[in-house]
Amino acid sequence: MRLTPRGYHAPRYADFVTRRLAVLALVLAVASVARAAEPPPPGLGHDHPLAGQIWDVAHGRFVPMTALASAVSAARFALLGERHDHPEHHEFQAWLLRRMVESGRRPALAFEMLDTTQAPALARHLATAPRDAAGLGDAVGWGASGWPDWRLYQPIAVTALAAGLPIVAANLPTATVRAVARGDLATLDPALVRRHALDRPAPAQAALEDEIRAAHCGALPDTLVPGMVTAQRARDAEMAERLVAGQRDGAVLIAGAGHVRTDHGVPRALAVLAPAAGVAAVAFLEVADGWTAPADYAARFGASRLPFDYVWFTARADNVDQCARLRERAPRSPERDQPGAS
Repeated sequence: MRLTPRGYHAPRYADFVTRRLAVLALVLAVASVARAAEPPPPGLGHDHPLAGQIWDVAHGRFVPMTALASAVSAARFALLGERHDHPEHHEFQAWLLRRMVESGRRPALAFEMLDTTQAPALARHLATAPRDAAGLGDAVGWGASGWPDWRLYQPIAVTALAAGLPIVAANLPTATVRAVARGDLATLDPALVRRHALDRPAPAQAALEDEIRAAHCGALPDTLVPGMVTAQRARDAEMAERLVAGQRDGAVLIAGAGHVRTDHGVPRALAVLAPAAGVAAVAFLEVADGWTAPADYAARFGASRLPFDYVWFTARADNVDQCARLRERAPRSPERDQPGAS
């Protein structure tokens, strides 16, 4: 179904969600007919004029879902940026991956949420149960990782394993990220540091520092910010390395939206490693009341225009004040850098 700027209305979005849930229910063998028949919860932006729209940043126009699927399928590297705890974002990621597979692609599937210390457990699970998406979370200790429930990510894994795609643990270990944030680059591979100039300030250092401050709702001491920027850059570099390493048909990255922005993030690291490779960076962004044009959202990223190739606008998962929730929680380690977004 094509969603276009003209003629958009809330029932059409609800119909799209119903169809999406019905397909996922078949894939996952879950009885969700009752859920699919329910109207969307009020007050979350389902009737927002941008909800369900896809914005092509370079061409400054809305495009249908089929056009986005074609662009993602044609790219060697597809970077799908989410709010981590938003169920629809994961379901739309699964839909795009499925369209890639249907086009004949067999990319690797890389997760920001899995780090390299989990790779052996991941490999053991896939060797013994290569189609068991439900059990993958327990196999890698997902429940103790601090990420949202594995069931949110399971539809993506179902699609990957049904097609026999390799799954890659793409992130740095938590202990390494913490050490880098404290200024200890010796915990990183020297080649990684050298290739991505991690021992020097980033070209966009000031912008990155502002992004880290905003991600922590202005509550982070200034003395911690430079180290956390380096940790963020190291994570982006490692994820880019994992995408490139040994993948014959490219790769898809599942990560927070902050990691897939084109001005800095994984795309910039990929440009160092594979400058000629096609990259499609897609962000799933929640609509905000009163922001009815794509340009309204650019300031959120400290940019003059949205720093992605495509933006898929979605309803909100909730109306929780993320900064208030962040302040209520105990202090978190540097590997969690944006509440719900990175």
